[in-house]
Amino acid sequence: MNDANNNPVNGQSPILYLASQSPRRAELLRQLNLDFHVISSEIDESVRAAESADVYVQRMAEEKAQAGLAVLTASNSSIDPANTVILAADTAVVCDGAILGKPADESDAAAMLRRLSGRSHQVMTGVSVWAGMQNKVKNSVNKTAVTFRAISEAEVQWYWRSGEPRDKAGGYGIQGLGAIFVQRIEGSYSSVVGLPLMETSQLLRQAGISVLGG
Repeated sequence: MNDANNNPVNGQSPILYLASQSPRRAELLRQLNLDFHVISSEIDESVRAAESADVYVQRMAEEKAQAGLAVLTASNSSIDPANTVILAADTAVVCDGAILGKPADESDAAAMLRRLSGRSHQVMTGVSVWAGMQNKVKNSVNKTAVTFRAISEAEVQWYWRSGEPRDKAGGYGIQGLGAIFVQRIEGSYSSVVGLPLMETSQLLRQAGISVLGG
C-alpha cells in the first residue's frame, strides 16, 4: 500500500486514480497491491489521419488521464491536484498497419478474427500518468507480438456467441476464451490484457507512488 516513501505533500501520500472503467485494468493494477479509486474518462477515440498506432495509443492514454482529471476536479472541489496521481491506458490491436478497435457487430468481429487467423499481429498499449505534484504527464508505449493459430469458421461463430469479443480491441480477449487461439506471445502478457505492469510500475514510481516497496 502507499506509504511515507511516496514523496508526500504536506505529510500525505499521493492519492492514485485509475481513469478507466475497464475491470481488466483494475484487476491488473490490484496485482501491484495499490490503493486506488476508479474514475470515468470519456473521450473521442477516433484515429487521426495518417496517425500511427503507437502515437494513437499514447495520445489516447494521455487524453484519458486529462479527462479523468477534469471529471475529478469538477466533482470534488476539495481535491488537491498537487497530491493527486492519475493513471490511464489505451490498447490497440494492429495488423498490417491497421488499428483494429472494438468490433461494431458480429460481421466486424468475424472479419477481425479471420484477419488475425494463422499469423502474427501487434498489441500496443499506451500508459499515461499525470503527477500533480510535478505537474507533468509521463507516457510509455508497450509493443507485444501475438501469433494466432489458424481459426476455423465454426470457431469464429462460436466465439462471437460466447459474448467475449464485443468489448475487446481486435475482437478477442487473451485473458479469457480467446487464449485458445494464441500460439505464441513475444512481450508482455499484461499489456495484451490492457495494462503493462512493468512500465506502469516504473511510471508510478516516478510519480511518487511506492510500488512493492520500491
